[in-house]
Amino acid sequence: MSEVDVVFFDVGGVLLTNGWDRSSRRAACEAFDLDWEDFQDRHDFVADAFERGELTLDRYLERTVFYRDREFTRAAFVDFMKTRSEPHQDALEVAARLSADGRHVMATLNNESRELNDYRIDTFGLRDHFSMFFSSCYLGTRKPEPDIYRMAVDVVQRPPGRCVFVDDRELNLECADLAGIRPVHATNAGEIVAGLRDHGIEI
Repeated sequence: MSEVDVVFFDVGGVLLTNGWDRSSRRAACEAFDLDWEDFQDRHDFVADAFERGELTLDRYLERTVFYRDREFTRAAFVDFMKTRSEPHQDALEVAARLSADGRHVMATLNNESRELNDYRIDTFGLRDHFSMFFSSCYLGTRKPEPDIYRMAVDVVQRPPGRCVFVDDRELNLECADLAGIRPVHATNAGEIVAGLRDHGIEI
């Protein structure tokens, strides 16, 4: 088995909780007394553009929540959105150990809107462990589309077979595998360690 040079990590679902997934949106609707069906329809209409960086957080909120007057402020809603992000501390510790080893390029590869992505990078100290951030909002393409994997490999300047990608979603990994990137399915720290070991990476 050839050596691995690059380790890509998904963020939501691996290193952190999913920041603005269906359960978080439903919790927001309950907390702010919003109609779930109406909100979800509006979210679905703009979600793709939001995660591609084509729609700012302000514009997203205009389309989904503040298209009419509310009894709560935009700032209060954004604060709630941010509270939905929490660390998977054990997984972050695995990333920290792997980064400290210094043998691999460490990068994230994730789908995220720009403002939430920037918030999560800052709040959870991801720059301490990762030198590159391949986020959908920066690249204008999302997992599992082929372009996001191609761009990531092009930028790190390594053959796909020398790259590993850790993600919690099978479809994302299937498409990474099709791009030649080695897949590791993991939802917790133990699975990350075991999956990387299968590719010759000891932590």
